[in-house]
Amino acid sequence: MIKKLPLSNLFSLRLALVIYLVTPLALILTLTGYLVLNALERQVERQMQNDLELVARSIQLPLSHALERDRQGSMLQALESAFAIGRVYSANVYDQDGQEIASAGRADPDPEKEKLTELAAEGERRGESGHVGGRDVYSYFVPLTDSGGRINGLLQLTRRESDFQEDIRDIRTRGIIGLTLGLFVMSGLVLYAHHKALGKYFTRLSLSMSRVAHGERRHRFRPQGPKEIMTIGQRFNHMLDSIEAAEKEIQKRRALQEELQARLRQAEKLAAIGQLAAGVAHELGTPLSVVSGKAQRALRNKQLPQEVCTTMHEIRQEVVRMEYIIRQLLDFSRSSKQQKRDVSLHQLAYSAHAAVSDEARDAGCELHLTGEDFQTTILADPTRIEQALVNLLKNAVQSAPEVRVYLDWGEQDGWVWFQVEDSGPGIPQEIESKLFEPFFTTKNVGMGTGLGLAVVHGITEEHNGSIEVQKSSMGGACFRILLPRSTAHTSQRDSGYSENINNRE
Repeated sequence: MIKKLPLSNLFSLRLALVIYLVTPLALILTLTGYLVLNALERQVERQMQNDLELVARSIQLPLSHALERDRQGSMLQALESAFAIGRVYSANVYDQDGQEIASAGRADPDPEKEKLTELAAEGERRGESGHVGGRDVYSYFVPLTDSGGRINGLLQLTRRESDFQEDIRDIRTRGIIGLTLGLFVMSGLVLYAHHKALGKYFTRLSLSMSRVAHGERRHRFRPQGPKEIMTIGQRFNHMLDSIEAAEKEIQKRRALQEELQARLRQAEKLAAIGQLAAGVAHELGTPLSVVSGKAQRALRNKQLPQEVCTTMHEIRQEVVRMEYIIRQLLDFSRSSKQQKRDVSLHQLAYSAHAAVSDEARDAGCELHLTGEDFQTTILADPTRIEQALVNLLKNAVQSAPEVRVYLDWGEQDGWVWFQVEDSGPGIPQEIESKLFEPFFTTKNVGMGTGLGLAVVHGITEEHNGSIEVQKSSMGGACFRILLPRSTAHTSQRDSGYSENINNRE
């Protein structure tokens, strides 16, 4: 089935030029040509009549003399000469009574004597159409006079109307041919001018639009041609740039929205887990204290067998471990007001180092401080920051037997940083995204709660900071805490501190 296109799709700029420019010009040209041809035809007809009048005047004098002297041969000779001058159909000489005296060419089968007599009596030149030999002719009458000025005859010269019509038809044919050629040339020039000035540039613009519509979003139109088309092309390119910028902005905002939604979900998840953890810690605290107290009182009885005493000691050790887990749960769910103050970086680092040094020594771990000896203060809650560093150091110490651990710190571009790295087995890439989730751990059952890194993450966010995870230069894990500097701070060498920093092995 053939689908019919709407008329608006068929109405092109070229068709509009033909309708609104070529057609009116053609009508004007046709009307002008018609008027010019009519005027030219009348001019030709008058010219041909004037030619006949000139011929009559040229032989008027010889005929008058020949008629006055009654020289028949001279009259015939003069009449014959008229045929040599122009295309004369017939020539006749009449006396003042309308009697034919001499003739040349076609003869009039029925001369009108009364009319001839009247014309001879009037004595004026006159031209009119008539019939000679059954043909339409144009006759021109000239009076003949004697030497005294009296009219003694009449000269009639005729020319066929077909001669007039042939010349007029020839002129009309040439005019129509010229008019037709003019119309074709004019139409061709208009269409050619449309193509050169507009058509090819609109075609290029249309192709550019088609390329963009088919997915070439990076394509741009190269403005060329008249000012108006260049303006359209520039506006088209500006529109594409605006659309591209808007799409990038939408994508950026969508990504930010997704990130905010993910952070909101994570915050809600952590809040729910924190609330649960606080409840569990509160409910377990009192029973564990009772168990620990009863075990301690039982150990005071000296009469208990050694086996029972050993069991009581084991109970107390497990209670201590459970109390440690409860403290981590409370740290994770803690929402108490922060007590921030200016505190130096090296003070926080050495405090955390002192808290973990005994555990590191018992595990055969090498724990090194590699930060510079200068005072740089930050506005922070020292207890919470120290707790975060302690958790990172403990994770590093527990990562592998006889592991080497380095604690470093410094400042850069308005930020301060703490870095803990080890020579342990490292962190598989597939679990990096889960490291800071509560209760996620890679340690064996009974060795960890999975809350240490979650607490670190919470503390850094409390201080408007962040924590990064990367691979250590020693092959293990590297954790880096970034915190903003305080507004008022000092950065000077600490001359009172002379302890040497161990170099990284």
